[in-house]
Amino acid sequence: MNEFLIKEIINADIENELKDIGFDEGYRFIASDKFKYKNLKIYGLNSAQANIIKQAALSVGADCATHKSVIQGKIEKSNVILGGSISQLKKIAENLRRQPFKLYLLGNRIEEHINLKKRSVKTKLMGILNVTPDSFSDGGKYIEPVTAQKHLIELIQDGADIIDIGAESTKPYSEAVSADEQIERLKPIMNFILKENINIPISIDTRSSIVADFVLNNGASIINDVSGLDYDTNMAKIISKHNAGLIIQHSKGIPENMQDNPTYNNLIEEIFLSLKNKIEYARNIGISDIIADVGIGFGKTKKHNFEILDRIEEFYALNCPIMAGISRKSMLGAKEDNNELKDSLTLAVSYPLIRKNIDYLRVHNVKLHKSLLNCLNF
Repeated sequence: MNEFLIKEIINADIENELKDIGFDEGYRFIASDKFKYKNLKIYGLNSAQANIIKQAALSVGADCATHKSVIQGKIEKSNVILGGSISQLKKIAENLRRQPFKLYLLGNRIEEHINLKKRSVKTKLMGILNVTPDSFSDGGKYIEPVTAQKHLIELIQDGADIIDIGAESTKPYSEAVSADEQIERLKPIMNFILKENINIPISIDTRSSIVADFVLNNGASIINDVSGLDYDTNMAKIISKHNAGLIIQHSKGIPENMQDNPTYNNLIEEIFLSLKNKIEYARNIGISDIIADVGIGFGKTKKHNFEILDRIEEFYALNCPIMAGISRKSMLGAKEDNNELKDSLTLAVSYPLIRKNIDYLRVHNVKLHKSLLNCLNF
């Protein structure tokens, strides 16, 4: 028989756990920082900076991983991973504020990061309306203006925060649709939106700046570019001209080839830095209202997709709202024509994302997800 019982404490309110074991009440708040741990990746330090931060970490019993050549000063730049308790990280930040090489700025940034309150947002829902004949889930179902209009109203009534309308399928191996054809498909629903004075934010899923210019003049306020501004070099300028919102999605390749053996050296790192660079570009050109979409299914394997979802919180460092679109996708493993099962599986995968405070979920079944959100509103 074992003499000792051990249980790992995961994601607990550590102050309450300390209280439960009878820890000194007067010291509980300060002591709790010794039991909260973080690993911080810091980019682009020179060898002197990296060596100083490593010594600062070791001096308080924490650690800092650097490139192997940093100690000899044989490498110009190194990313580092700083790991320790909150208490240790605060001491490291205080130490760095007394160091040269502008490390006082890094000390301030570390202090700011660890003093941030727990991310707490209410997940919002983007409802999907495809006016296409060939979308993977509901192609042809809403291509007629009357059915599209009816579904738009249903999505609003079901609790959508944004409506995302697409006139071009970007499922794997689909072909591009001309701007003229997209506009013809969009005209009836955009006219309806203007006529009925519908004031919910309208996003248009398009890679074409010509289509973007048309819809932003006719009731839309957001462009959802699944190419992440790669497909059309004029897209960012058009969005900036209209002072509109932008959803930047990560995509590796184009629909015609994106699922041809997608590979990454470091999946999360590559997606994170790609989105970071595109967000900076968009902001520099005058776009301030930006959502980042991690691009589930766009140049990723099933394993890639689930790793992204498991590590979604790492993307919060992009400092803009984060969105994921998992609704009815093939990664869920359901048959093509079984939308009921797909919606149930989507909901199951959505739950941990909601618990991790993701900003937006792009979904077909808004009503089902709204019910889950209401259930979790405690």
